[in-house]
Amino acid sequence: MSVPYETAAYEPHDSPESPEEHLARLLGRALNSFELPDETIRRLDCALAHDGSLHSAHHSAGLHRETYRHTWLLADGSALTLWELVHNTAPGSEPHHEVYVDEEELRAATMRLPLPPDTPDFELPVTVQLSPVPAPRHAYAGENSADHARRLLRRAENTDRPGAETAALLATASGHRITQAFGRPCRAGRAGLGFSLYEHAFLLRDGEEVSLWEVEHTATPDGRHMCEVYASEDAAREAMERRAAQRS
Repeated sequence: MSVPYETAAYEPHDSPESPEEHLARLLGRALNSFELPDETIRRLDCALAHDGSLHSAHHSAGLHRETYRHTWLLADGSALTLWELVHNTAPGSEPHHEVYVDEEELRAATMRLPLPPDTPDFELPVTVQLSPVPAPRHAYAGENSADHARRLLRRAENTDRPGAETAALLATASGHRITQAFGRPCRAGRAGLGFSLYEHAFLLRDGEEVSLWEVEHTATPDGRHMCEVYASEDAAREAMERRAAQRS
């Protein structure tokens, strides 16, 4: 049995298609695309990447049928698949394209085709591999980053601050940025105490990103300003709660 791997469903393109272009081509050639649920189309509007591959084929006496699996990676991290049926069993022998949202619908449509039941399907085991979506990178200042890390750790007064291993790691920093963290109201805010939380993010030479979390406050016995540094946001916020509880 001869199975062509290129059909009218896949035409060569000079440049890679975007997820939107891939969807538009699929819906444009499918005779039943108007039957797709509106919710499915809305979800595909936020697609980040796509993959299309031959799933199975059936050829007999000049008649053929292929099914294709089209999968999109959505912005929420989930995947959505549409199934395309291509066949030449309609009058005129021209390829007809149909699209379905699940395999049950695809199977029912396939059973209606006038193909001999004694010719077995050719089915490909398919592992869909979507193009990886790069995580957004922060903008970093590229000067004196290692010195900034050294000064941050030096002014930290808490005994459980990051130690020598972290200091050695950040000595290789090639960039840094500082942002104030908000949200997750704690006892400090309710007590009217002055707490500020900052994330100091560092970009290392190997591309790794490492963050330290700085707590600035005046919840000290004499009301003086104090700086504490922690290796995680959770640890920093727990320290804020602990300091606030001591003053309430």
